[in-house]
Amino acid sequence: MDYRKVQLFLAAARLGNMTEAAASLDISQPALSKSIKSLEKTLGVRLLERGRFGVSVTPFGQALMQHGQVMEAEMRNAVGEIQAMRGAQRGHVLMGCGPTEATRLLPLALQALAQDQPEIQVTVLYGLNEALMPWVKQGEVDFALSSVPARATDPDLSHERLLTETATVVARTGHPLAQHKRVTPEMLTPYPWVLPRKRELERLAFDEYFVAQGLEPPTAQVETTSTVLMKSMVMQSDALTFIPAELIYWEVRAGQLLALQASGNQWARQVGITRRRKGSMSPASQRLLAAVKSVAKNF
Repeated sequence: MDYRKVQLFLAAARLGNMTEAAASLDISQPALSKSIKSLEKTLGVRLLERGRFGVSVTPFGQALMQHGQVMEAEMRNAVGEIQAMRGAQRGHVLMGCGPTEATRLLPLALQALAQDQPEIQVTVLYGLNEALMPWVKQGEVDFALSSVPARATDPDLSHERLLTETATVVARTGHPLAQHKRVTPEMLTPYPWVLPRKRELERLAFDEYFVAQGLEPPTAQVETTSTVLMKSMVMQSDALTFIPAELIYWEVRAGQLLALQASGNQWARQVGITRRRKGSMSPASQRLLAAVKSVAKNF
């Protein structure tokens, strides 16, 4: 199979528009269409459905995307390794990062990398684990820095734990509960809550916390994947949220938010690196990983 044709197909599949894909690849649209049709003929299946508003990926195309993206990742790593063998200091890292890790851990690691290897470029895709894990598995990112499970459940992924962090109930400075040195679950229930969605680890821990105290978990007034929205709503109202303490590091220092001392709260999670188990790692990615691990030791 012609790898170049697979690359062209992936561009069209991601953008969903042949004109935009051709422009991004700096080729003509007819040349792109011809290449994809040739690939479809080779495989004997239709990869894209053409419509008035662009193209959509068929089930056959989805299968090719999954494996094609892994091929892309391995090619990136191969090029990086060859550059390193030639003595070049350049490289490009494509990584994923969760909200908590983007607060301090990753910025500090990127600063350290820039001082040591200023020619290395890094692209960071931001998201929750429900998006990050598929990105890693499909080769869209080289690795992810986020929460890792206590026990691996996907045989295609490997996890390396770096540190443990805790979650906390968060309120604005001046909140009615701020005057209490310790708040009970019963004191928390009357207030509106802005929470992660039910599938997220923090939300599961939140519900379990109240159930363990014999209480019905409060209903979320707002559910969101945006930690920015969570913090903004809490700052501007009496609403509460439940998120990792690291996420409010800068707001606590600025006097905007505070962590309430909730009795019985023992939630903790592991933060670490997720990689494809059979995937290689470019020299540039290895250097960034080393910087992340070095910084994590001081957390």
